[in-house]
Amino acid sequence: MDAPFSFEGKVAWITGASSGIGAALARELASRGAHLVLSGRDEARLAEVAADCGETLILAFDVRDDAALADATAKAIAWKGGVDIAFANAGISQRSRALKTDMQVYRDIIDIDLTAQIAFSQGLIGHMVARGSGALAFISSVAGKVGVPMRTAYSAAKFGLAGYADALRGELSQTGVRVHTIYPGSVATGVSRNALTADGTARGRSDKAIDEGIRADVAARAMLDGMAAGTREIIVAEGAEQAMGELRRTPDALFDQIAGMVAKGYMDKMEQN
Repeated sequence: MDAPFSFEGKVAWITGASSGIGAALARELASRGAHLVLSGRDEARLAEVAADCGETLILAFDVRDDAALADATAKAIAWKGGVDIAFANAGISQRSRALKTDMQVYRDIIDIDLTAQIAFSQGLIGHMVARGSGALAFISSVAGKVGVPMRTAYSAAKFGLAGYADALRGELSQTGVRVHTIYPGSVATGVSRNALTADGTARGRSDKAIDEGIRADVAARAMLDGMAAGTREIIVAEGAEQAMGELRRTPDALFDQIAGMVAKGYMDKMEQN
């Protein structure tokens, strides 16, 4: 566990903020006194979310566009003098058998759900380390702990995002920057409707499990409660999904062990060899 903290007065930047979990996080953060930077591709939908959130900066861009990301990062930092909390949330899911799935679907999902979220984080960690404070929250999935059929690309990306976050947590453990990995189960959003099928087209219909899942506002509240309490690995799920996530939970003692290695100069020794 990390030390508890408050969102009051903090600047929080959310990718994928125009709908679903991202929009719910924005509204819940606003209720807790945070200043919001909202990003996504659809500026009009971001404006609808912003209307519920008080003072807000909208930065609309495609997370895969490196130049646009760099420009947005500079603007987000300049807005109020820094970014305190970053939510790597943008993503797209999948509903197709591996045997039938075009390789381009794997490339697209991994590019959006993994590579672009790493780029988002990489653009902020230097800023946060220089300030000696900050929090990075990575929205993975229970499918990022347990491989789920019909989601091979999605599971690969979400496992990868969790691996990046865990390694980054160790590296930043002596800097004052905290890292949280969040594992939602079924949350009632448009994730299944927008999921890619075998040929890369959108599925266009939802799943019963998603439709009957945790309400997005309830899930967002649980995520932020976990972060505020200092929980490093936050599982937000019910029933069998919660059981699967808990079965694969990483013990805090292991995170502490990795942090201890860094404190004893592990990275310095590796760079010298």
